[in-house]
Amino acid sequence: MTFYRDTWAEVDLDAIHSNTKNLRGLLDENVQIMAVVKADGYGHKAVPTAEEALAAGAQWLGTALLDEAIALREAGITAPILVLGMIRPEDVVTAAANDIIVTAFQPWWLERAEKAAAASGQSFDYHIKIDSGMHRLGLKTNEEIDAFASRAASAEFGRAVGMFTHFAQADEQETSYVEEQTARFQEVADRLESVIGSIPVRHCANSAAAMRFPEAGFSLVRFGISMYGLTPSPSITADLPFALKPAFSLHSRITHVKTLEPGDTVSYGRTYTAESRERAATVPIGYADGWIRMHQGGDVLVNGQRCPIIGRICMDQMIIRVPEGIESGELVTLIGAQGSEYVSMEEAAARLDTINYEIPCVISARVPRLLQKQGRKTEVYYNIL
Repeated sequence: MTFYRDTWAEVDLDAIHSNTKNLRGLLDENVQIMAVVKADGYGHKAVPTAEEALAAGAQWLGTALLDEAIALREAGITAPILVLGMIRPEDVVTAAANDIIVTAFQPWWLERAEKAAAASGQSFDYHIKIDSGMHRLGLKTNEEIDAFASRAASAEFGRAVGMFTHFAQADEQETSYVEEQTARFQEVADRLESVIGSIPVRHCANSAAAMRFPEAGFSLVRFGISMYGLTPSPSITADLPFALKPAFSLHSRITHVKTLEPGDTVSYGRTYTAESRERAATVPIGYADGWIRMHQGGDVLVNGQRCPIIGRICMDQMIIRVPEGIESGELVTLIGAQGSEYVSMEEAAARLDTINYEIPCVISARVPRLLQKQGRKTEVYYNIL
């Protein structure tokens, strides 16, 4: 696919393969891996990411939306897919037609889903979401749990094939809440099974828990952020059993270089004033690309050197201060390495007072994704409209 701009992201499929393979080697052979590819593979592109993870030893895929799961099916992927978020109860018919497993989280939802399935004559499979302390989706009270179990036991069209919960604090040093949630999950899962019967799949571990507590993987772990080579949080980096390989880097090229005289101001609002004679360069990336204005003041790399972003970032462009000798066409790395210098996803996230997850997710579709394997470009994904 052709694109006509000098801003792009590179996705290293070998890194995704390596991270997944390393987790596969850490887990018991009976514990399966779900590669979480929601949000278009955390901005890395869901289909190639899914294919690479499956090739490296993952057996399942996880999405947040039914739309995302259907897109994977339309791309020819046949692995089991679980939609981790809520879908409309009536849409279980569409999910079943595409061999997609859905999440059931309340008695009313299951009742409405059963009615929709009965009207179509189409059975569906689901995993039960248990709220063990995240307080987002799931069965929490004993009243909800018992009502759901009773409804599930008499269901004719819906079949419970799994149960899961989500940890709220697995990426922090303090682990007592992880233990509390695990105990609650096991208690509720056993209570459900006592009424519904055996449910084959249990899972609660996200990336942090899967790597830190592999023995607590139950029958399945969900590998999300760390599949892409990013640490769930800086506080546990030293605790990880293997080095993660980041898969995402972001690049552009300088379009124009000019000289600023003392007192010259830069960009909207004139928030930067040159104190001496300086060289400034324009880079064609801006907040419409997901490179938001709060990145002002952060560094990018040019010719292996750190160069600060000066002035407010515009919708399509930004300005950086560069040393002498830099000319138009020079490579700019916003995330990634040049020579011995490196701007990490964590560094970019710290500027925004956010987490590394957010950075690749918000880089918009108008930034082309160049997929690479063994150092060679394999595909380009680009959706300008």
